[in-house]
Amino acid sequence: MNKKERLSTDLYCITAEKFSLGRSNIEVVKEMIDAGIKIIQYREKKKKMLYKYQECKRLREMTKEAGVSFIINDDIHLAMAIDADGVHIGQEDLPLEEVRRLLGKDKIIGLSTHSPQEAADAVKRGADYIGVGPIFKTNTKEDVCDPVGLEYLEYVVENLDIPFVAIGGIKEHNVDQVWKLGGRCICMVTEIVGAEYIKAKIRSIREKLN
Repeated sequence: MNKKERLSTDLYCITAEKFSLGRSNIEVVKEMIDAGIKIIQYREKKKKMLYKYQECKRLREMTKEAGVSFIINDDIHLAMAIDADGVHIGQEDLPLEEVRRLLGKDKIIGLSTHSPQEAADAVKRGADYIGVGPIFKTNTKEDVCDPVGLEYLEYVVENLDIPFVAIGGIKEHNVDQVWKLGGRCICMVTEIVGAEYIKAKIRSIREKLN
């Protein structure tokens, strides 16, 4: 399966243990895998490195066994250490070209974008996919920019031929707006990790994606 095929999925899930109702990332990721999620990103900014390494080693085993793509947020060395499938970086992280040099051509590299200019730049520089957002207001990240709205999503759908993930403030009640505009890979964080019954929440969200 090539990278584009591995990125062709409906829901892209991200860990966020502080919103997970006391459950560990191991427990939450198991629920995600059992629900048929095919891409999971590990994003834990404030944990100590040894803990993240140990946790990600286990998550890498789980995802590999299930055929799920495992992406690390920002931390290139952690991704290399556990042989993740790729990384997701932001506009102020290590340059994409340097990340590619370190990880090699076979790893997935995603880049967050917030405007048509950043999207075009990401394509030019060889990103495998882009994050498009934040679509709506979100409080999940502390350093998030203002919402870019549905207009930017519409621009990407109509003008770019690159896999993309719509992200930012997307909930079950507004996911249909994203889907109707052409967002076919959608990221939700707190809506899923903060659900009491994760598998039931994912099933309910998927019922709205048609």
